[in-house]
Amino acid sequence: MKLRFLVPCLSLALMTIAARAQIGVYVNPVGIHVSNSTPDTGIFAFLGDGVTARTFYGVNIGGYDEFFHGTRLDAGIDIRDSYSKGNNASLNSFLVGGRVVGRFTNSSFRPYAQLSVGVGTTKPPLTTAHISRATYDIFGGVDYPLAKHLDVRIVELGYGGLSTISSANFNGTTTSFPSSKLFSVSTGLVFRFR
Repeated sequence: MKLRFLVPCLSLALMTIAARAQIGVYVNPVGIHVSNSTPDTGIFAFLGDGVTARTFYGVNIGGYDEFFHGTRLDAGIDIRDSYSKGNNASLNSFLVGGRVVGRFTNSSFRPYAQLSVGVGTTKPPLTTAHISRATYDIFGGVDYPLAKHLDVRIVELGYGGLSTISSANFNGTTTSFPSSKLFSVSTGLVFRFR
């Protein structure tokens, strides 16, 4: 007898969570500084022959769903695809991560932090070869509401790591190249649907 009330109660609880969810979508320009501690040489060198650092420019396309709302913190998930190019090389990262947003009663600023993992694909400038590897990023930023459904992303900073394509992947050399360090800066607009 009591089980027949379980389904309606569970449905009501899920609808309450969904009704309070805040969903946002963004398409923002991004600059990513990629650095290696060891220079690579040859046609498979991702950053260029003998280069240890290069800046890539592109776009972040993604969205978030903040489905948990606490007294001072909201939490949810962020899914994004980042595509950038530099020196005819390309870097594409698909990331999924957990997101935490601070809410303060006396301020409209919405600081957030997130940890994301996913797959990064790199292509060197001189060949069509590419390689996909696991990647991670830690992001922190601040959004500010301009209107009911529009925020400005004042700044977003990110730090991560990715094993980029290198001569070791194709030339059979015994040289091991450490993961590249990624530092990103982004800004732009966020469109909110709730």
